Amino acid sequence: MKVGVINYGVGNLGSVVRALEELRVVPKLIDHAIDLHSVDCLILPGVGNFSDCANLLKTGGWIDALNQEVKAYDRPILGICVGMQLLADVSTEGSDTQDGVVPGLGFIRGRVEHLRDVGCKLRTPHVGWNGVISSSIKDQLFDGIPDDTDFYFVHSYAFVPEDRKSIIATVDYSVTVTAAVRSGRIWGTQFHPEKSSRAGLRLLHNFIESSDC
Repeated sequence: MKVGVINYGVGNLGSVVRALEELRVVPKLIDHAIDLHSVDCLILPGVGNFSDCANLLKTGGWIDALNQEVKAYDRPILGICVGMQLLADVSTEGSDTQDGVVPGLGFIRGRVEHLRDVGCKLRTPHVGWNGVISSSIKDQLFDGIPDDTDFYFVHSYAFVPEDRKSIIATVDYSVTVTAAVRSGRIWGTQFHPEKSSRAGLRLLHNFIESSDC
């Protein structure tokens, strides 16, 4: 079982690695795009600004390699926080172009928009523990995790999928916000499972089991 954690230049990898080690999984830090094929499933972390993260993927040669692994080889992937947002087509965060958007990976159709632009009336960023509710058809990612279980969030932007069937969990932050998405063997969580105590470890376990790593 080989779980690859993509090291494309963002922080916060240590907590992901430690969480996987608690599950008795031996994580492999993937430092170069050419090595993506050496693992059974992938975790794409992300913190900070969407534009910065997208640029790191581009300059590091990760985009073509990820497209090949995820689309051609059906390699399972879990995007975390900004890593989930990178699964979208575009984001409005950090754009300096005329069309006002930054391209993402396009693995799950949709846009990433500021919480205020989706109707949020509370303070941003959304920081702290909040209860997550699964969609009507519960995804394997949430097996053994009751509705309204708290997970840890830190974000100012939200993923708005084009197809609502891609949403597998939501969180209430004065508006309903996407908390987790899925398309085939592509998953993403807006919250940080690696910082979400026992429930987060269960979710990471479920990802590994569901993707047959």
